[in-house]
Amino acid sequence: MASISPARRALAHAPWSPAAWRDTTFVASGVPLQFAGWAVLGSVWPFWAPVNATPIFLVLAGTCALTLLALRPLTRWQRERCWAMLGLHIPSIPGFDEGRAWEVLRGLRKPEVWRMLRYHLIVGPLLAFGGLATIAAWAGGAILACTGAYTWALPDTSPLSSVDKAHAVRVGMLSVVGVLLLVAAPWVAAGVRRLDARAAVALLGPDRAAELERRVEDLAEKRASVVDAADLERRRIERDLHDGAQQRLVSLALNLGLARETLTGVPDDAMRVIVEAHEEAKEALTELRNLIRGLHPAVLEDRGLDAALSGIAARVPLEVRLRVEVEPRASSTVEAVAYFVVSEALTNVVKHARATAVDVAAIREGARLRLTVADDGVGGADPSRGTGLTGLARRVRSVDGTFRIISPAGGPTTVTVELPCAL
Repeated sequence: MASISPARRALAHAPWSPAAWRDTTFVASGVPLQFAGWAVLGSVWPFWAPVNATPIFLVLAGTCALTLLALRPLTRWQRERCWAMLGLHIPSIPGFDEGRAWEVLRGLRKPEVWRMLRYHLIVGPLLAFGGLATIAAWAGGAILACTGAYTWALPDTSPLSSVDKAHAVRVGMLSVVGVLLLVAAPWVAAGVRRLDARAAVALLGPDRAAELERRVEDLAEKRASVVDAADLERRRIERDLHDGAQQRLVSLALNLGLARETLTGVPDDAMRVIVEAHEEAKEALTELRNLIRGLHPAVLEDRGLDAALSGIAARVPLEVRLRVEVEPRASSTVEAVAYFVVSEALTNVVKHARATAVDVAAIREGARLRLTVADDGVGGADPSRGTGLTGLARRVRSVDGTFRIISPAGGPTTVTVELPCAL
């Protein structure tokens, strides 16, 4: 961002500039509102000042209750002042600005109430003194700068009387001081305005840290719901393929196989077509079964992670030493992620590691499910070079899990994944 030159900054804060009058109007309008908190707090004492301890306690409790009741309107007026004069929007606070007026009396345990009390009883009055200083600078500067215009009307005994020989020097000095005050007044107004705006945003609006925390929680919930929805959609597709297309292919393969075995007297060309169609149907059925298994294996939902991982290990053309301890079961989404993590990791081992054996462990430790896949291959696996590791890490992070891989050149390679079970 390009910096503003000193000349342009000085011109922007000139006494005749719109910004100077806007800032002055803003800080001046805030003076009565910023003293209003103490005015409400001390409203009863001028009319009744008890001397005994019990009445004093009752009056103090009553004035504190009045101050709490005044928090909402005072806060609303301050927000409207910021919006009307500065265009600064301060959002309302959920749970505080709604409901009946007296409900705020039960909100002393809420940090929002204490932040607003801090503004109306401490920060606001201090800013009000800044507003008074701004008004004094404008008024005093105008009076002193125009000293020469009214000294003729002063009595002869006045130090500024024109009868005095030092009249011109004094009037000139006071005029210079007045001009300096007029030049300084816009800067004072701008400083008070900036402090007031920052304090209003910090104390009269939602807590930024709490708002960010709430947004993070909301995004985490939305992401978890998206992951669950994707898992449910995969299950639906798996059921549709299993109950629809797969059954049709099974029927087709059976009919072609029956035709292949029973038909006689068929020309060789026709029989060749039947045989090829039968083989194609069987290959298509195998591919479809692999696709269904990749979407969401039915054994995972029916019998759990132990049986599903055992099925993966049985299909790997390597020695797989499997250890599964996952009681109680995790959520279906976490189980699906764990299944696909192990499946993809074993696929990578078969394709790239040149290993002879793999150790797979899935152990639940409290609220975490730890997965470990270790092979005795050549190592050198690098997620930045692909091999499915990047997608694997992305799938793990989708459920707030952690993914680590140790794969020095020459091996061995160990993939460690931790998944939260509280989803």
